[in-house]
Amino acid sequence: MSDKYMPHTNEEIQEMLEKIGVESINDLYKDVPEEVIFTEEYDIPSSMSEIELRRHFEELGKKNKTLTVFSGGGVYDHYSPSVVSHLLQRSEFYTAYTPYQPEISQGTLQYIFEYQSMISELTGLEATNASMYDGATSAAEVIFMMVASSKKRNRVLISSTIHQRVVDVIKTYAKFHGIELTIIPEKNGVTDLEAIDEELQKDDVAGVLVPTPNKYGIIEDYSGLADKIHSKKGYFGIYADPSTLAVLRTPAEWNADVACGDGQSLGMPLNFGGPYLGFISCSKTMIRKMPGRVVGATKDADGKRAYVLTLQAREQHIRREKATSNICSNQSLMALYATVYLSLLGKKGLEEVNTMCCDGAHYLYNLLLASGKFKAVFDKPFLKEFLVETSLDMEKVNQRLLDNGIQGGLKVGENKVLFAVTEKRTKEEIETLVNLMLEEEK
Repeated sequence: MSDKYMPHTNEEIQEMLEKIGVESINDLYKDVPEEVIFTEEYDIPSSMSEIELRRHFEELGKKNKTLTVFSGGGVYDHYSPSVVSHLLQRSEFYTAYTPYQPEISQGTLQYIFEYQSMISELTGLEATNASMYDGATSAAEVIFMMVASSKKRNRVLISSTIHQRVVDVIKTYAKFHGIELTIIPEKNGVTDLEAIDEELQKDDVAGVLVPTPNKYGIIEDYSGLADKIHSKKGYFGIYADPSTLAVLRTPAEWNADVACGDGQSLGMPLNFGGPYLGFISCSKTMIRKMPGRVVGATKDADGKRAYVLTLQAREQHIRREKATSNICSNQSLMALYATVYLSLLGKKGLEEVNTMCCDGAHYLYNLLLASGKFKAVFDKPFLKEFLVETSLDMEKVNQRLLDNGIQGGLKVGENKVLFAVTEKRTKEEIETLVNLMLEEEK
């Protein structure tokens, strides 16, 4: 069928109305108070022919300005192969929602299964869910999991080196669920592990959440942290950039119980802030408290491979007040995006992406320090993002960069700037960025 969407005829509409016992569509809204019904004329443009409409949208499109991006802060301008968007637009995928009927949802169930398998391989943990909206909401859900799993404990430690917007979302969720949060301070750009140790001695901590890499792009060292948390009967969680896990130590290698983060770095375009994809992976001990859905592989009556919804908390639909989470909407299209992206790149490709990011970031870092206008803030390892201090007026510098089609670094405080370099940035683009920034001072 060439038509993706078929409108109903008047006869079909009348047949449906008769089936449910009403005379007109207006009868469906008879309980809506008249004072809230809009009765004025709608401000809708006049109709256009197809060629007029295409021209109209082309003109609108020209207002968008494509920039060369050197900012990050939790979302990154990674390259995505063109085949990803083409596969996503196939009709069986593009309108995919929740696969409640396994007999007609095998394609959807299979790619969710493949997605969960790939994320589990990246994190090293045993189970992964599907359905989180973004990294921030997945982090908030992990806090719930920690409290629910520890039962009588209601306090969670959050590192202040996690991106601030993620911390803010966690605070909002925690406030309305009666969960106590303790924000762990940073020390020299990384989580103050001594402060965590002090809090653990109070024997009331349900869990601890720390990042990798952190909000400054630093790769933190968590050696021995899991043992300290587990010895006090707490759960250890890591907020991770999944693309970096191809080359960094995985949450499982840090002996974490649960991991979460934003899948945007798996090739998803910046796209004005979304849609993105949150993920949660955990050990088997926490799987019963994990929200969303888990798809498993099995065999049907004929012995053929089949996919089914293996685990989903019934409270999410029935006893909602008892649910750990009420996120039910299936963020399945973005899970498919990540699945296609990861399957195209493979292990070697993802490693190469990180190598190119690392090389580019360190090249820019060295150029900035050599200019004399920038200096290091922290002497810590980083992969694709770093923080520097500058004597330049970054308000003026960033405006100059924008005028030249470049989105510069993110200001952090008065005189610090956070730069990110992905595999999309060329040596020439990096050098142009530096020359334009220094030119501002002439």
